[in-house]
This record gives sequence, C-alpha cells and structure tokens, in this order.
Amino acid sequence: MADAPYLLVVEARFYEDIADELAKGAEAAIEAAGAAHTRIWVPGALEIPMALQMAIRSMDVPDVRRRYDGFVALGCVIRGETSHYDHVCRECMHGIAQLGTACSVAIGNGVLTCETRDQAWRRAAVDEGDKGGAAVRAALRMIDVERELLPER
Repeated sequence: MADAPYLLVVEARFYEDIADELAKGAEAAIEAAGAAHTRIWVPGALEIPMALQMAIRSMDVPDVRRRYDGFVALGCVIRGETSHYDHVCRECMHGIAQLGTACSVAIGNGVLTCETRDQAWRRAAVDEGDKGGAAVRAALRMIDVERELLPER
C-alpha cells in the first residue's frame, strides 16, 4: 500500500474571504482522503506558478527526499474594469498547466476566474461549488495516476 499523499497547497490571498472558503473545502477533502499537507500563501494569482516552481525545484536537490506528492493551487481572479483580468488569468493558468506537464507533477487547479464576486463565492462555497475540494480531489487522482504509471518514483 502506498504512503498517504503529501500535498503542498499554494493559496493566493488577494480575495481573503474567497481564499478562506476555498481552503476550507480543500482541507476537508485532504482530511477525508487521509492525506497530509502544508499550506503556504502568496499575494495573488500571478504568484502561484512562481511558488509552485520554487517547490518543484526544491525537490531536485540531490540527496533530499521527495517533499511533495502533489500540489494544489487555490485563488481567485475577478473581472474588473481593465484588461488586467485577462492577463492575470492567462498567465496564471498557463503557468500552472506548463509546470504540471513540463515537470510531470500532479497539480489540482482551484484558481477561480469569475465575472463577479457573487459568482466567485458560489464556486468557492463548500456547500455549493466546492472548487477547493475539487482541486484536491483532482491532485489526489493525478497522484494515483503517477503511482500507477511510474511506480519507481
């Protein structure tokens, strides 16, 4: 039987109330799965890929055990009055996807890209969309896939 997965949860805190709800769902899903985690925060969604890359690079240090089995990205971007929303969404999502594929790591993406705060809240709320929990479940499934396909890791 494989060890319980160990996750790193990277949480953007720009919208603190939404971040708290995403984290609540994520932590419930982690507990339900019997997994363990470390939770770190970054200022906003643009910083999520940078933090993930730092964590992934830390696992390449010779003679250091693999620190994380997978990763969970949590955050929220809400459309404003300028094109900044489009740039932040594109760069954040592209960065997360690129790290997952280039580094062959399991990443559950729980970054919301919403038109309104109300829409974001509904997607984050544990009793509605529970996207924090969904991101954890996606990461855990991808860890299982990795263990099936690459059992020597």
